[in-house]
Amino acid sequence: MKDKIVLVTGASEGLGTAVTQAFLNAGAKVAGSAREIQQAAFASANFIAIPADISTAAGAKALIDQVVQEFGRLDVLAYTVGGFAGGQPLTETDDATFQRMFALNLNATFYLLRSAIPVMRKSGQGRIIAIGSRAAEEPGVGVGAYSASKAVMVSLIRTVAIENRDVGITANVILPGTIDTPANRKAMPKADFSTWVHPGNIAS
Repeated sequence: MKDKIVLVTGASEGLGTAVTQAFLNAGAKVAGSAREIQQAAFASANFIAIPADISTAAGAKALIDQVVQEFGRLDVLAYTVGGFAGGQPLTETDDATFQRMFALNLNATFYLLRSAIPVMRKSGQGRIIAIGSRAAEEPGVGVGAYSASKAVMVSLIRTVAIENRDVGITANVILPGTIDTPANRKAMPKADFSTWVHPGNIAS
Protein backbone atom coordinates (compact mmCIF):
# COMPACT_ATOMS: atom_id res chain seq x y z
CA MET A 1 0.00 0.00 0.00
CA LYS A 2 3.02 2.32 0.08
CA ASP A 3 2.04 5.60 -1.65
CA LYS A 4 -1.17 4.13 -3.07
CA ILE A 5 -3.94 6.71 -3.50
CA VAL A 6 -6.98 5.73 -1.46
CA LEU A 7 -10.39 7.36 -1.13
CA VAL A 8 -12.37 6.44 1.99
CA THR A 9 -15.98 7.59 2.14
CA GLY A 10 -17.55 8.09 5.55
CA ALA A 11 -14.09 8.61 7.00
CA SER A 12 -15.11 10.79 9.92
CA GLU A 13 -16.85 8.26 12.15
CA GLY A 14 -17.34 4.61 13.06
CA LEU A 15 -15.98 2.08 10.61
CA GLY A 16 -14.67 4.74 8.23
CA THR A 17 -12.30 6.04 10.90
CA ALA A 18 -10.83 2.57 11.44
CA VAL A 19 -10.49 1.97 7.70
CA THR A 20 -8.80 5.33 7.14
CA GLN A 21 -6.30 4.71 9.94
CA ALA A 22 -5.54 1.21 8.65
CA PHE A 23 -4.66 2.55 5.20
CA LEU A 24 -2.52 5.31 6.71
CA ASN A 25 -0.70 2.77 8.86
CA ALA A 26 0.00 0.76 5.71
CA GLY A 27 1.68 3.76 4.05
CA ALA A 28 -1.10 4.85 1.72
CA LYS A 29 -2.05 8.42 0.89
CA VAL A 30 -5.66 8.79 1.96
CA ALA A 31 -8.37 11.21 0.93
CA GLY A 32 -11.00 10.97 3.64
CA SER A 33 -14.46 12.14 2.72
CA ALA A 34 -17.64 12.87 4.69
CA ARG A 35 -20.24 15.59 4.72
CA GLU A 36 -18.38 17.19 7.60
CA ILE A 37 -14.72 16.28 8.05
CA GLN A 38 -11.71 18.30 9.13
CA GLN A 39 -8.03 18.02 8.35
CA ALA A 40 -7.34 17.56 12.06
CA ALA A 41 -9.30 14.28 12.07
CA PHE A 42 -6.09 12.33 11.40
CA ALA A 43 -2.58 13.31 12.44
CA SER A 44 -0.81 12.25 9.27
CA ALA A 45 0.90 14.10 6.45
CA ASN A 46 -0.54 11.47 4.11
CA PHE A 47 -4.13 12.43 4.93
CA ILE A 48 -6.30 15.01 3.22
CA ALA A 49 -9.86 15.81 4.28
CA ILE A 50 -12.39 16.42 1.53
CA PRO A 51 -15.90 17.40 2.68
CA ALA A 52 -18.44 16.08 0.18
CA ASP A 53 -22.06 15.09 -0.24
CA ILE A 54 -22.21 11.99 -2.42
CA SER A 55 -25.99 11.65 -2.23
CA THR A 56 -26.16 13.47 -5.58
CA ALA A 57 -24.48 12.68 -8.89
CA ALA A 58 -22.88 16.13 -8.97
CA GLY A 59 -21.50 15.78 -5.45
CA ALA A 60 -20.00 12.36 -6.17
CA LYS A 61 -18.36 13.55 -9.38
CA ALA A 62 -16.96 16.63 -7.65
CA LEU A 63 -15.35 14.39 -5.01
CA ILE A 64 -13.66 12.14 -7.56
CA ASP A 65 -12.53 15.17 -9.57
CA GLN A 66 -10.92 16.68 -6.48
CA VAL A 67 -9.09 13.45 -5.63
CA VAL A 68 -7.69 13.29 -9.17
CA GLN A 69 -6.75 16.96 -9.02
CA GLU A 70 -4.86 16.41 -5.75
CA PHE A 71 -3.17 13.10 -6.56
CA GLY A 72 -3.45 12.50 -10.30
CA ARG A 73 -5.06 9.08 -9.95
CA LEU A 74 -7.16 6.80 -7.73
CA ASP A 75 -5.91 3.34 -6.78
CA VAL A 76 -8.41 2.27 -4.12
CA LEU A 77 -12.01 3.21 -3.35
CA ALA A 78 -13.10 2.12 0.13
CA TYR A 79 -16.82 2.77 0.45
CA THR A 80 -18.05 2.70 4.05
CA VAL A 81 -21.14 4.95 3.84
CA GLY A 82 -24.53 3.53 4.75
CA GLY A 83 -27.64 3.88 6.85
CA PHE A 84 -30.05 1.71 8.80
CA ALA A 85 -33.75 1.82 9.56
CA GLY A 86 -35.86 -1.03 10.84
CA GLY A 87 -38.26 -2.31 13.44
CA GLN A 88 -41.40 -2.67 11.35
CA PRO A 89 -42.71 -5.42 9.08
CA LEU A 90 -42.79 -4.71 5.37
CA THR A 91 -46.52 -4.04 5.38
CA GLU A 92 -46.02 -1.21 7.89
CA THR A 93 -42.93 0.31 6.25
CA ASP A 94 -43.73 3.76 4.90
CA ASP A 95 -42.58 5.12 1.56
CA ALA A 96 -40.16 7.60 3.11
CA THR A 97 -38.26 4.88 5.02
CA PHE A 98 -38.07 2.62 1.98
CA GLN A 99 -36.78 5.41 -0.26
CA ARG A 100 -34.33 6.62 2.38
CA MET A 101 -32.70 3.19 2.63
CA PHE A 102 -32.16 3.06 -1.12
CA ALA A 103 -30.88 6.65 -1.19
CA LEU A 104 -28.32 5.93 1.54
CA ASN A 105 -27.29 2.40 0.65
CA LEU A 106 -27.61 2.29 -3.12
CA ASN A 107 -27.91 5.63 -4.91
CA ALA A 108 -24.77 7.15 -3.41
CA THR A 109 -22.86 3.96 -4.21
CA PHE A 110 -23.99 4.13 -7.83
CA TYR A 111 -23.09 7.80 -8.22
CA LEU A 112 -19.61 7.33 -6.80
CA LEU A 113 -18.84 4.19 -8.80
CA ARG A 114 -19.97 5.83 -12.02
CA SER A 115 -17.47 8.62 -11.48
CA ALA A 116 -14.60 6.57 -10.04
CA ILE A 117 -14.48 3.66 -12.49
CA PRO A 118 -13.47 5.70 -15.58
CA VAL A 119 -10.54 7.13 -13.60
CA MET A 120 -9.39 3.64 -12.64
CA ARG A 121 -9.88 2.27 -16.14
CA LYS A 122 -7.73 5.08 -17.52
CA SER A 123 -4.84 4.00 -15.29
CA GLY A 124 -5.49 0.31 -15.94
CA GLN A 125 -5.81 -0.69 -12.31
CA GLY A 126 -7.95 -0.27 -9.24
CA ARG A 127 -9.42 -1.85 -6.15
CA ILE A 128 -13.00 -1.21 -5.04
CA ILE A 129 -14.11 -2.38 -1.60
CA ALA A 130 -17.62 -1.64 -0.34
CA ILE A 131 -19.11 -2.37 3.05
CA GLY A 132 -22.46 -4.08 2.74
CA SER A 133 -24.32 -6.12 5.34
CA ARG A 134 -24.98 -9.75 6.12
CA ALA A 135 -28.65 -8.78 5.93
CA ALA A 136 -28.24 -8.63 2.14
CA GLU A 137 -28.11 -12.44 2.10
CA GLU A 138 -29.78 -13.22 5.43
CA PRO A 139 -32.74 -10.82 5.80
CA GLY A 140 -34.53 -10.75 9.11
CA VAL A 141 -37.83 -9.60 10.57
CA GLY A 142 -38.44 -5.88 10.46
CA VAL A 143 -35.56 -4.90 8.20
CA GLY A 144 -37.08 -5.40 4.75
CA ALA A 145 -36.18 -2.01 3.28
CA TYR A 146 -32.65 -2.12 4.68
CA SER A 147 -32.01 -5.70 3.53
CA ALA A 148 -33.37 -5.01 0.06
CA SER A 149 -31.18 -1.95 -0.42
CA LYS A 150 -28.09 -3.86 0.68
CA ALA A 151 -28.94 -6.81 -1.58
CA VAL A 152 -29.16 -4.55 -4.62
CA MET A 153 -25.86 -2.95 -3.59
CA VAL A 154 -24.23 -6.40 -3.64
CA SER A 155 -25.56 -6.98 -7.16
CA LEU A 156 -24.19 -3.60 -8.23
CA ILE A 157 -20.69 -4.36 -6.94
CA ARG A 158 -20.70 -7.78 -8.56
CA THR A 159 -21.66 -6.16 -11.86
CA VAL A 160 -18.77 -3.72 -11.51
CA ALA A 161 -16.39 -6.62 -10.94
CA ILE A 162 -17.57 -8.41 -14.09
CA GLU A 163 -17.56 -5.32 -16.29
CA ASN A 164 -14.06 -4.18 -15.31
CA ARG A 165 -11.98 -7.29 -14.83
CA ASP A 166 -10.69 -6.87 -18.40
CA VAL A 167 -8.42 -4.04 -17.20
CA GLY A 168 -7.44 -5.55 -13.86
CA ILE A 169 -9.91 -3.71 -11.63
CA THR A 170 -11.41 -5.75 -8.81
CA ALA A 171 -14.58 -4.99 -6.88
CA ASN A 172 -15.60 -6.71 -3.67
CA VAL A 173 -18.24 -6.20 -1.01
CA ILE A 174 -17.77 -7.17 2.64
CA LEU A 175 -20.89 -8.39 4.46
CA PRO A 176 -20.46 -8.02 8.22
CA GLY A 177 -23.07 -8.43 10.90
CA THR A 178 -23.83 -5.52 13.22
CA ILE A 179 -20.73 -3.33 13.55
CA ASP A 180 -19.72 -2.09 17.01
CA THR A 181 -19.88 1.67 16.45
CA PRO A 182 -21.06 4.48 18.76
CA ALA A 183 -24.04 5.11 16.48
CA ASN A 184 -25.17 1.48 16.63
CA ARG A 185 -24.73 1.33 20.41
CA LYS A 186 -26.89 4.43 20.73
CA ALA A 187 -29.54 2.99 18.43
CA MET A 188 -29.58 -0.43 20.15
CA PRO A 189 -28.53 0.16 23.78
CA LYS A 190 -29.94 -3.15 25.06
CA ALA A 191 -28.09 -5.34 22.55
CA ASP A 192 -25.24 -7.68 23.41
CA PHE A 193 -22.28 -5.67 22.10
CA SER A 194 -19.92 -8.63 22.56
CA THR A 195 -21.51 -10.34 19.56
CA TRP A 196 -20.95 -7.39 17.23
CA VAL A 197 -18.14 -7.03 14.70
CA HIS A 198 -15.23 -4.79 15.71
CA PRO A 199 -14.41 -2.08 13.14
CA GLY A 200 -10.72 -2.88 13.32
CA ASN A 201 -11.33 -6.44 12.16
CA ILE A 202 -13.16 -5.21 9.08
CA ALA A 203 -10.50 -2.61 8.38
CA SER A 204 -7.70 -5.16 8.51
